[in-house]
Amino acid sequence: MNPYVLLAAAIVSELVGTTALKLSAGFSKPVPSIGVVVGYGVAFYLVSLTLEELPIGVVYGTWAALGIVGVAAIGIVMFDEPIDMTGIVGMVLILAGIYCVNVLSEMSAH
Repeated sequence: MNPYVLLAAAIVSELVGTTALKLSAGFSKPVPSIGVVVGYGVAFYLVSLTLEELPIGVVYGTWAALGIVGVAAIGIVMFDEPIDMTGIVGMVLILAGIYCVNVLSEMSAH
């Protein structure tokens, strides 16, 4: 399977796990708490598969960066967390960095 598809699925799983972590209220709610364990478990498994084909720096950088932007977006949309122009610029720069690493750089396997 395409390693970038696996990485995308890992990122989505991490976003599910992190959102469940917020909803778990300190692991006091059982269903979201299970979502944390499952979400992170699937995410780490998929990242391990991705690492078989892509360099660790590319995988972890992409996973972390898109996780940051994704969780921030979820926080804004689902939890009414604030965002300002500086935060938007920062997230755009994170995305630009991931574009550079994955598309322009020779770090990744094209």
